[in-house]
Amino acid sequence: MKTMIFTAGAVAATAAVGGAAADPGSAWYRTLRKPRWQPPPPAYALVWTPLYVTIAYAGTRALTRARGRDRSQIARSLILDLALNAAWTPLFFRARRPRGALAEIACLDIANAMLIRQTWRADRTAALLLLPYAAWTVFA
Repeated sequence: MKTMIFTAGAVAATAAVGGAAADPGSAWYRTLRKPRWQPPPPAYALVWTPLYVTIAYAGTRALTRARGRDRSQIARSLILDLALNAAWTPLFFRARRPRGALAEIACLDIANAMLIRQTWRADRTAALLLLPYAAWTVFA
């Protein structure tokens, strides 16, 4: 139960930071050149909500099944991953640093790969559940 509360709380904090910092209606954002295939702003909430739920579930599942050093590695990787996730939106929308945000998301993609790899050792189902999240951050 403690693991689930920790994981759900960390994921909820990440979502709250991202949600508070996002501003797709800003004049600055509207002037950016964006690819035609970019989803409309409302689609992001529809995608991120189940992704965050899945991250919390997969994280809880992996941490519950892992032992010793594997558990602490997964916990550190999850915290790093969520910190990078939370940092992207303020960097992009508030600091208005698209290039910095691009570099940051590359770091997030690496962190996702590390998290999936470490999770795989503890629980393959949890690792597979993280794949849509990793795919979305590569796409986004």
